[in-house]
Amino acid sequence: MSRSFSLIIAFTALSILLESCVKTSSEEAENKEDTYVKDHYDKKEVTITMRDSVKLFTTIYSPKDKSKTYPILLQRTPYSCRPYGEDEFRKRIGPNENMMKEGYIIVYQDVRGRWMSEGTYDNMRAYLPNKTSNTDIDESTDTYDTIDWLVKNVENNNGNVGTWGISYPGFYATYSAIDAHPALKAASPQACIGDFFFDDFHHNGAYLLSYFRATSLFGTQKNAPSDSAWYSLPELNTQDQYQFFLDAGPLKNLNKYFEYETVDRPSSLSNNDLTDDFFWNELKEHPNYDSVWQSKGIIQHLKNIKPSVATMIVGGWFDAEDLYGPLETYKTIEKYNPKNYNTMVFGPWSHGAWARTDPKNSEGNYYFGDSISLFFQKEIETKFFHHFLKEDGSSNSGLPEAYVYDSGKKEWSTYNSWPPTNASKKTFYLSEDQQLTNLKISDKGIQFVSDIKRPVPYSEDIKTVFTPRKYMTDDQRFAARRPDVLVFETEILQEDLTLAGEIMANLKVATTGTDADWIVKVIDVHPHDEKEHEDMQGHMKMSNYHLMVRSEVMRGKFRNSFSNPEPFVPNQPTDVTIKLQDVYHTIKKGHKLQIQVQSTWFPLIDLNPQTFVPNIFKADKEDFKTQTHTVFTSSYIEFSTLN
Repeated sequence: MSRSFSLIIAFTALSILLESCVKTSSEEAENKEDTYVKDHYDKKEVTITMRDSVKLFTTIYSPKDKSKTYPILLQRTPYSCRPYGEDEFRKRIGPNENMMKEGYIIVYQDVRGRWMSEGTYDNMRAYLPNKTSNTDIDESTDTYDTIDWLVKNVENNNGNVGTWGISYPGFYATYSAIDAHPALKAASPQACIGDFFFDDFHHNGAYLLSYFRATSLFGTQKNAPSDSAWYSLPELNTQDQYQFFLDAGPLKNLNKYFEYETVDRPSSLSNNDLTDDFFWNELKEHPNYDSVWQSKGIIQHLKNIKPSVATMIVGGWFDAEDLYGPLETYKTIEKYNPKNYNTMVFGPWSHGAWARTDPKNSEGNYYFGDSISLFFQKEIETKFFHHFLKEDGSSNSGLPEAYVYDSGKKEWSTYNSWPPTNASKKTFYLSEDQQLTNLKISDKGIQFVSDIKRPVPYSEDIKTVFTPRKYMTDDQRFAARRPDVLVFETEILQEDLTLAGEIMANLKVATTGTDADWIVKVIDVHPHDEKEHEDMQGHMKMSNYHLMVRSEVMRGKFRNSFSNPEPFVPNQPTDVTIKLQDVYHTIKKGHKLQIQVQSTWFPLIDLNPQTFVPNIFKADKEDFKTQTHTVFTSSYIEFSTLN
């Protein structure tokens, strides 16, 4: 793969978030908008020395108007603070256009070991709670040292600093609130990674095979500062990723994509099981939730956030990459820091879509409304930072505790807590004849064959994607009509049913094998006369659309412990509990609530051998067996509802 193409892929998310342009009626107006940053900001590039002498490359955009002081907004990123060169300007800076034009000192920094910064990169660098010397560094010390330098050296700053970021930069924004610098007054982690065993590359222990191509983006070290990509990404050479991964076979066969092409291998990689990609090595050598993954998680370190740091956590209900992270970040800060200003904003977005400027808000085939993202940027995000960085920063910000979008009613709601205090539990049982009932009717087993040669696809689209997103709102009829997907649904609802909070799937299952994945999907079945929307795929119809509201997988061997996997006893009824992340969605009157249960979801997640293996990354072809699974009708789904 060419270096330029690697760079394009690496910055796809960054381009979406920071370089979207508002469409204008003329080319002249558009060109004027494109030069706004250069016309109104000075740019300076510096290196800031950390306490261990490592220098981090930092770009500073300061308003040309020096008649007043401004807060500093800092984003630390592994995705580069390009373009490099003091005469090269971004088209858009800051969290949104309103703030760019309002006036802030906007700072971007390449984190340690990435792009133009020195040092060694560590993917999700572990927090060190007990530091004893200047060599004990983590992202909190790097952030502290950076802020300290900025407030002392950047002219016209008012002494207040805010941090923000989406996805991986969101993780660094979370990190900034731990052992925070006194100048840090506001942090907005958005779509923030919380724990790599539950975000991005794993879901409840199941490896997300769909993220395979992104591995090298994080797992290739560089030897010196670089303004261009030093890594390469695997080429699949096909548009059919389902068939590619099916043909590839066991995960061990993918090692070849991360090996040197030269004969001589470094002595540090003398172990034949290791590859040249340190992140792939971490994945394959640590299949369980061991000390490596536990140390990299940030959620458990959010118990002592200083009250002086206001936090606003932002996420999307249809974020395929980081849904666990922002929800758990908000809940953990709220639980352990009850006196802090801590709020959450969740809208009907995919990963980072709230930063777009397109007034039309659709995710995949599903249309949610107009100007939802623009409303967030102007009425929520801008107000948050303005209040805490430019005004008195009191707890009375004018914003609610929870700003959440009902993706069924297609409207914003505000609450004083999340989940809402008036939410109650409602249980539905997986009954016979595809019924979803309020009462347990029987305790019988429903069987299906899970064929490893014909796994259930996660999407009906035939294409290859870098990281999947669209499937989160995909029509699920293609799956509902397969014999290896069990379907349970209510009668047509006679009144609205609002789901508000987390969902717990309590399954009783059995298998002829010794391992199995269990996937539960919550579906909003639309009526047959639902209106079409112009942006839908040509073959798709809204009539009877099966909108996936929430879904999750549990790798069966982790049902009792993510650290100590256990095999199933063949044919023995076994409890498997799956926590599905929060939703805020109304199944409207005239719709139906549906639950789908399956055991493959390919190639979103890797193929479970369906026989117990200690390490799936080292499983052999012979370990993979077709098995018969059973779901018992004593299984039930528990919702938090407002009805």
